[in-house]
Amino acid sequence: MALKSREDLKRLREESKELVAARDAGGVKIIVGMGTCGIAAGAREVLAAILEELDKQNVQAQVTQTGCIGMCEKEPLVDVQRIGEKRITYGKVKPADVPRIITGHVVNGHIVEDLAVASFEEL
Repeated sequence: MALKSREDLKRLREESKELVAARDAGGVKIIVGMGTCGIAAGAREVLAAILEELDKQNVQAQVTQTGCIGMCEKEPLVDVQRIGEKRITYGKVKPADVPRIITGHVVNGHIVEDLAVASFEEL
């Protein structure tokens, strides 16, 4: 689409907002650390368990991967960010922990305290 006017730009902006909103389904972001240290600690299996559990519970969330988060000794690391809330980092996550994180935090908004290793305010 060639932008020829200010109206074209506005239309493109609105279309882009809709696409981003659809991709951010549910307003929850889940980020899995997939650096070398994370993969070695089992992050691939944790990511697969997250996708399976979201599907099983029919929960909408944006799931992404990132490189090293910087806490290698706590890998696999999983961040959960709900709209308007702090981003919580869970450490040493095992596939068996995933249902607790999805049900407890993603669905019900309750931090799984025994797995949480950090929290961050989003800027």
